Amino acid sequence: MAYTAIDDPSAFFQTVLWQGNGSSGRAITLGGNSDLQPDLVWFKDKTDTEANKLFDSVRGATKSVRSQDGSAEATNTEDLQAFSSDGFTVGSNGSVNKSNGDRYVAWNWKAGTSFTNDASGTGIGTVDSAGSVNTDAGFSITKFTADGNNLTAAHGLGVAPTMIWTKNLSISKNWSVYHSSLGAGKSIFLNVTDVADTDNTYWNNTAPTSTTLSYGTWSGNNNGNEIIAYCFAEKQGYSKFGGYVANSDSSNFLYTGFKPAFLMVKQTDSGGNQNWGMFDNKRIGFNPSNYFLYANTSAAEDTSNAASIDLLSNGFQLRANTVGSNPTKSYIYMAFAENPFVTSTGVPATAR
Repeated sequence: MAYTAIDDPSAFFQTVLWQGNGSSGRAITLGGNSDLQPDLVWFKDKTDTEANKLFDSVRGATKSVRSQDGSAEATNTEDLQAFSSDGFTVGSNGSVNKSNGDRYVAWNWKAGTSFTNDASGTGIGTVDSAGSVNTDAGFSITKFTADGNNLTAAHGLGVAPTMIWTKNLSISKNWSVYHSSLGAGKSIFLNVTDVADTDNTYWNNTAPTSTTLSYGTWSGNNNGNEIIAYCFAEKQGYSKFGGYVANSDSSNFLYTGFKPAFLMVKQTDSGGNQNWGMFDNKRIGFNPSNYFLYANTSAAEDTSNAASIDLLSNGFQLRANTVGSNPTKSYIYMAFAENPFVTSTGVPATAR
């Protein structure tokens, strides 16, 4: 059996950088080996204090949610204006294309196959859902309507998700995040630095299955509210979701089985740097300097501890005592590949 079925991860995930010019209708083209029409795009101004904004093809190009707060969905025709066959088009809003030349990053994931599920007709789930899915890459976007009860909704992946981000689109509520390392009895919140919450009403204390995710009776499940769920399943050689405890010595190496193109880490207990740290292979693009952005704040790129994490050919190494690497602290992470450590034909990747 081949080590991985995904020799070119850029078909499913890419990072892109650009400098703002303030023009509306500006096309941003991705630069990977494969063309990628994104279904989830996450924007951040690296230079200035601007919101993290997430857009997806299920809700439509002009509709955003923000990762650093719990605000409801917003519509702006000068943010993301359209998805294209290899990128997207941005407007003149400062969050995506400021005229003063601010520098931007966007992380892009591919789903691509539309699905709908009539729960009463299929017997899958308790509420109807619809979305976009890529079973090869282990990623789906699922939208459903909350009913105020413990519910289940189809996600389309065919395997159980390892990580799920959910957001109530209708009202201001925290992002609730499921991670398999924490289990269904806990949730953690993308927009805050809080430790993992042991209230099991977020997921009804029920792990997702190969067909459905569970959504509990917490205050984000209000009858009639629209919910978006971004679901990720681990794929060997392409994506990895795990947990670790940082050590105080140089043994802090985490094996992923690929050279990371994107890495997100979050401390799940108290003390230390509890931000959601995000690293990628474009900012700066070489070791030991890897600047980080935070999902839970609108702050500009943090360069204060640039040597905190090295991205290697087969995983990542923790360096400084900062986000993702405080000794004795527990973390969860998610990572996506630039290259598999070994391709399906047995060719190894190289370090940066």
